[in-house]
Amino acid sequence: MSGTTSDDGDCPTLYDIEGTDEILVQGEREAAPEHLAQLRDVKETETFVRVPRSLLTRFAPRSDAPKLQPFASISDLFQSFRHTAWRLETRRGYASDRTSPKWARFLAGGDIARDPDNAWRENVRTQTALGKRFERVRLVDDPPTQEIRHLSRSHARKLRLPEYDFWLFDSKVLARFAFDDEDTTLGVYVTEEPAEVLAACQARDAAWHHAVRTEEFAERVRRTA
Repeated sequence: MSGTTSDDGDCPTLYDIEGTDEILVQGEREAAPEHLAQLRDVKETETFVRVPRSLLTRFAPRSDAPKLQPFASISDLFQSFRHTAWRLETRRGYASDRTSPKWARFLAGGDIARDPDNAWRENVRTQTALGKRFERVRLVDDPPTQEIRHLSRSHARKLRLPEYDFWLFDSKVLARFAFDDEDTTLGVYVTEEPAEVLAACQARDAAWHHAVRTEEFAERVRRTA
């Protein structure tokens, strides 16, 4: 199965036919005489089904699957994007955080935000000075883990947000992360496939609408602790 817009698992659905570039469509058979009367050059072996346009928009057609590449390969996108660089963080932890000397200082209450600038922070400052935006939404478990998030994981599931991390550049280029079981970044899958980019845009809009700022979320945690 390549995709469905059905909540009950029946129809409509698209299926990839292995070994071919064809797609099998499952849907309600079209039987309305006024619709069938419009059809032309129909073979006896052919039939017609009804599917919502959103199914085709989200799941077909598809280009070749992107290959896994190092995260460093997209470093130029953090300078060349024109409007927005948006991140969804879904994991319960990140190896890069746990192995960083800053992690222990953060847990001890240290103000790591006042540390000297590094290349990442310098670039963010440079790009935002040009009117560009860096934004991100993090998911948090209930009860919270050690890391502060901005949207509860249970809420994210109700919104049907994807369960993978990604960067979305200018609503056009999607960089989807791959992690191992130890939360170490293996690389990213980069694509401009319209259906995947559209799904990421929809996830971004839903997450950004329901997420709250760090200060507000931290206050909620303190009230329920």
